Amino acid sequence: MTAARALGGGSIRVILSHIFPNTLPPLAVQTTLAIAFAILEAAALGFLGLGAQPPVPEWGAMLADSYKFFTSGAWWAFFFPGVTIMLSVLGFNLVGDALRDALDPRMRI
Repeated sequence: MTAARALGGGSIRVILSHIFPNTLPPLAVQTTLAIAFAILEAAALGFLGLGAQPPVPEWGAMLADSYKFFTSGAWWAFFFPGVTIMLSVLGFNLVGDALRDALDPRMRI
């Protein structure tokens, strides 16, 4: 950045050509991991009854409603919403890890 300033680059040019490109890879990784965390938070709040109200379908509310069927032996009512949450969170985490591995300059050989 100092060299760019010494060559007459303005603040906007330094930001757009030096700072912004170096912040995009960590930002992309953080975004995918934040989406996975948001899915877990929404499911947890829905399970506790603090999420969207009943006309809106929500994975956490589905888990909470199916819990009474789980104790009576209908495991599939509880299993499929739980597996869907797990697979979506796992998918976003794997995408975030792959982006981190692909975009990290220290990992390149």
